[in-house]
Amino acid sequence: MTDLTFRRATLADLPAIVAMLADDDLGAARESAWEDGSQSYRDAFAEIDADPHQFLCVAEAGEQIVGTLQLTFLAGLSRQGAKRGLVEAVRIVRQQRGKRLGEALLTWAIEECRSRGCSVVQLTTDKRRLDAPRFYERLGFEPSHLGYKLPL
Repeated sequence: MTDLTFRRATLADLPAIVAMLADDDLGAARESAWEDGSQSYRDAFAEIDADPHQFLCVAEAGEQIVGTLQLTFLAGLSRQGAKRGLVEAVRIVRQQRGKRLGEALLTWAIEECRSRGCSVVQLTTDKRRLDAPRFYERLGFEPSHLGYKLPL
């Protein structure tokens, strides 16, 4: 898709982002409808937007938001003080899946991390997303680590 653009999300984009987060079996179980959880989403957006180490991205095709992801830029002491890019919450709208928009979005994210001096880009994916490992590996990601989460 040649008219795909990437930009920092604005508050006006939140309903579309939340809809993408909720539009699958896993997201539907953990997200609220925009009207039900809008203040918590607004608070999170304000915190993300104020942090120079965060970039909440939307992908647009024409004037339609078709994808999103969140990048976090982490300073670290390991790997000789290397910076890392952390990719979270990758989503493409259901009607646009299978058109390689996710590949374009991740390629953009990798280049954004590179331009900010990151030497590694990392992400996790839920084990229940059975197609995700193949997608990420096709883009060059390696399953080199085992991740853990502790719900609080």
